[in-house]
Amino acid sequence: MSFSKQQLHKFADLIKIDVSDEQMEKMNIDGVIDWLDKLQKIDTTGVEPMLSPAEHKLPLREDVVTEPNMRDKILANTPDKTGVSRGYFAVPKLMDAD
Repeated sequence: MSFSKQQLHKFADLIKIDVSDEQMEKMNIDGVIDWLDKLQKIDTTGVEPMLSPAEHKLPLREDVVTEPNMRDKILANTPDKTGVSRGYFAVPKLMDAD
């Protein structure tokens, strides 16, 4: 399977990354797609799905509040003070309406 430069630029635009033509040629996207096609053809009949490569449980600690009421200290760290008076962080908009 092969993708045109126009299709690859559209994919890059959809996932919000800027990739030059030179970078795309270095990435060898067609080689990656061919490799993925080979993986799809592997017969996995009878193979149990692996949920996690690490089959052990993480150690848990008791959930204890050590320093209560730190809201003002935490909100003092924000560069955009817009939401501080209401108790939240203001962040830049990530998605367009289009």
